[in-house]
Amino acid sequence: MSEIPDVTDSERWIVETTLKERYGDTTPELQFADAEIRLGPADRELTTCPVFFWEADGCHFVIFKSGERRYRCQFFYRGYQQYGTGVHEYDDLTECTVSLLQTQADHAARERGDLD
Repeated sequence: MSEIPDVTDSERWIVETTLKERYGDTTPELQFADAEIRLGPADRELTTCPVFFWEADGCHFVIFKSGERRYRCQFFYRGYQQYGTGVHEYDDLTECTVSLLQTQADHAARERGDLD
């Protein structure tokens, strides 16, 4: 299996710009890491993937780069409180990032009782 390419400057810019638009002056620090994930449900082997990571308002956000122009995402509060967008994989990083932020905002609004 081929190695997944590292995060590019363009990808970094996309996520940083989207976070600035969402958070303004309180933009959280974007961090980078690697994670081992199964690329397919039947895979027995884990694949190392670059990861975008940030924390805001007690919530942790993760975007996994799972291939060339392939991204997966989730947010979580605690290990047992993990949520996704309902989309397994995106081919557009902007759509992935915006969907992740919107899904978390909707979740937080429902928890507060602002949404049904």
